Amino acid sequence: MRCIMPDFEPAYRRLPQDELKARAEQAHERLADCDICAWNCHVNRLDDSERGNCRTGERAIISGGHPHFGEEAPLVGHRGSGTIFFSWCNLRCQFCQNFDISQKGEGIEVDAEVLANIMLRLEMIGCHNINLVSPSHVVPQWLEALVLAAGAGLNLPIVYNTGGYDSPATLRLLDGIVDIYMPDMKYMDAAAAEKYSLVPDYPEVNQKAIKEMHRQVGDLVIDNRGVAQRGLLVRHLVLPENQAGTDRVVRFLAREISENTYVNIMDQYRPCYKADGLPPLDRRITRAEYDEAIRLAREAGLHRLDGF
Repeated sequence: MRCIMPDFEPAYRRLPQDELKARAEQAHERLADCDICAWNCHVNRLDDSERGNCRTGERAIISGGHPHFGEEAPLVGHRGSGTIFFSWCNLRCQFCQNFDISQKGEGIEVDAEVLANIMLRLEMIGCHNINLVSPSHVVPQWLEALVLAAGAGLNLPIVYNTGGYDSPATLRLLDGIVDIYMPDMKYMDAAAAEKYSLVPDYPEVNQKAIKEMHRQVGDLVIDNRGVAQRGLLVRHLVLPENQAGTDRVVRFLAREISENTYVNIMDQYRPCYKADGLPPLDRRITRAEYDEAIRLAREAGLHRLDGF
């Protein structure tokens, strides 16, 4: 689907600034009894001696912020996706390729003003969007930064690039703020989710989250330049021996979300972190396994497959 949107402006710019600020303040207050992500740890993150499953306190930690050209084509466009990588993660994926960031927390602690300045710099150098990677556990922090950046003139779509373990209540707080949701859909089986990411309720939480995301932004809208403006983009990583439940993932998306869902079925799995001790994840996927995943997606009725 392509459409010309000459008057497009990000969702948060159509929201009254007082409302944006109130949402940020509401999110920050919830840190005192934290239920920001789906873990609902109820620790006081305003007291840095208390850390929940995300291992992050009152301030966010980032490992970098720069134009990224390795994302999906509608995000990258011609000038790159303005990507901010948040450290730590609310998942424990035992095969994570970025485990130094997600599981070891490499990065620097930043305040709202620094985050806002990074957003503005990414816009200044020409990026098409602000791409927040692993933002689920730091929603209050980046919202506070967005208030400052928007006040200084930021005018880029916000991409919420998440592992998919998101609180529906927090997602509702983001209604009218986020333009593009890009969740992972990792598993359809609770046993696999517990074994490989230590989160047994991931499938249930993930499906509810994706439904809420789609309710807010609909199917992905791409402008006449080939650049995404608004909507849902789902990522699914194919695992060896169908450990991710690809057949059920694509059926869910086609039947319960939309056959027009834009899906990136990814073939880049390789053993990382602790995967060598978790067969069959101790090997790459085969070409036949990936081809079967694409066949299943098409058979389910999905027709907007990244790269196809």
